Amino acid sequence: MIRKFVGAVAAALAVLAGLWLMVAPFALGTQPEDSDWTDPTTTEFFTGLGVAVVGLVGVAAFVMAIYQDLVARGLVEVRQRQAEPEPAPEPVPATQETSSAELAALLAPLVEALREDLNNSGEHRRNGKSSLVGVEETR
Repeated sequence: MIRKFVGAVAAALAVLAGLWLMVAPFALGTQPEDSDWTDPTTTEFFTGLGVAVVGLVGVAAFVMAIYQDLVARGLVEVRQRQAEPEPAPEPVPATQETSSAELAALLAPLVEALREDLNNSGEHRRNGKSSLVGVEETR
């Protein structure tokens, strides 16, 4: 366990060293401002990038090893993922004739009410309210 922790710390130091190599030419003033990168700047930057990436991979590997060791010792419990509920089965689509007939049956009362409303545009309905078509004209 201690070896893994020391490895994680060493890998984290490698990440910091890589980041310093990337920033050093600009922080120390060896790279002139407003000019292309010099050869030493390019070398230091990309070397630092490589060191930082390798250090980051090392940190991730050591952290996973520490986690697995803690799980093996029983100090950390692994969370079980809850099973996702199965999606409801999609209904079988009805044939076109059946759905058209059902739609016509549902819309028939609405069409009749609209037709009656249009025919009786100036008159009041039995329940005392004016027709819906005439309401917009009086606004």
